[in-house]
Amino acid sequence: MKEYDHLIIWLDYFNSTLSRSEGRRVPLDKAVKSPTLDELCQAASLLGYTPKPFQARHPKRSHIQSGYIAIEKKEKKTKVIYELAEALRRVRGGQQPKPSK
Repeated sequence: MKEYDHLIIWLDYFNSTLSRSEGRRVPLDKAVKSPTLDELCQAASLLGYTPKPFQARHPKRSHIQSGYIAIEKKEKKTKVIYELAEALRRVRGGQQPKPSK
């Protein structure tokens, strides 16, 4: 049964090596290269959420192991994703991906 009081946030939303059609949901300047589930949990904790991590495969990339977190729904999903992207970069130490042209 679907939980409407939680948001599902996939690692692929923040991966700078993926295109938008492959599942990335943030711009390249806010994305990080190959984020880990632990880093995403730390970023969510920085924002005051209590993340529940799950190892799983993203539906668009079922051949590659990924993961997601479930967090309590307090804001719109898009806003939470952008806040998590900023926090994820802080967890990474401010590493910025190089724009590809």
